[in-house]
Amino acid sequence: MSEVSLDQFIAAHSTGVNVIDVREPAKYVGGHVPGAVSIPMGRLPSRTSELDRSRPVYVICASGGRSGAMADYLARAGFDARSVVGGTTAWIAAGRPVVTGALATA
Repeated sequence: MSEVSLDQFIAAHSTGVNVIDVREPAKYVGGHVPGAVSIPMGRLPSRTSELDRSRPVYVICASGGRSGAMADYLARAGFDARSVVGGTTAWIAAGRPVVTGALATA
């Protein structure tokens, strides 16, 4: 699995990368990384056709466990997928902005 540190993700995020949040919708709505699209872990396998294979995909969850498993899955499916170490929890702890409400889906 390819993992990226929070600092690497912050740098990549500033360039407008693809971010998939694999948490359940209620958690996503409670606070997520700006620009992240909600595709819960259980639904990701049936929705890979919606993802852009030509660009890296950054997968995020609360802390990095689920995103690691889903980044592995996407990598096996031919995506350049990266799991964000520390997830949304680390993003928020670093004082980064979050979006609440609106459910953005791919």
